[in-house]
Amino acid sequence: TGAISSLQRQMEIKESELRRIRSEKDLLQKQLREREVQLQAVSDKFCSLTEGREEEIVAMMEEENRNLQQVVTEQESQLAEQNELISELQGKISQLRAEVVTTRLHLLEQKQAQKEIQTQAEALQHKELQTRVALEHISTKFERYRNKIIQATFSVEGIQEPSAELTDNEVLEAMQKIINERAEFQQMLKNKGSK
Repeated sequence: TGAISSLQRQMEIKESELRRIRSEKDLLQKQLREREVQLQAVSDKFCSLTEGREEEIVAMMEEENRNLQQVVTEQESQLAEQNELISELQGKISQLRAEVVTTRLHLLEQKQAQKEIQTQAEALQHKELQTRVALEHISTKFERYRNKIIQATFSVEGIQEPSAELTDNEVLEAMQKIINERAEFQQMLKNKGSK
C-alpha cells in the first residue's frame, strides 16, 4: 500500500510537471503567432511605402526581420525541447501507471495467499481441537481399562495389594506373572489328565 501511494504521488508530480510544460508550450506557440503577425504587419507596411524611403525601410526591415527570425528560431528550439520533455514525462507516467498496476496485483496475490493461510490455520486449529477431544476420550478409556486390569490382577488370591501408585510396567509384570502361573497350572492339570 505504501509503494502504491508513493508511485501515485510520483505520477501526480509528473502529471503536474507535464501540465506546466504544456502551458509553457502553448505560451510559446502564442508568442510565435504574435511574432508572425508582427512580421506580416511590417511586410504590409513595407508594401505601402513610397519609393523615396524604400532603401532605408528595406534596411530597417531586414534588421527587424533578422531579429524576429532569431527570436522565432530560439522559440522553435525551446518548443522542440519542451516537446521532447513532454514525451519523456508521458513515458515516465505510463511506466509509473504500469508499476501501480503491478504493485496492486502483487498486493492482491499476497492478500489471497494470506486468506488461504488463514483458512488452513483455522482448519488446523479445528483438527487440533478434535484430536484433543479424541485423546481425552482415549485417555479416559485407557484409565478405566487400566483400573480394571489392576483390580483383576490384585484381586487374585495370594497377590498382595500395592501400597503405592503402580507404574504401567509393574501392572504388566503382575499380569504376566498371573498368566504364567495359570498356564503352568493348566499344564499341570493336563499332565494329570484332569479336566
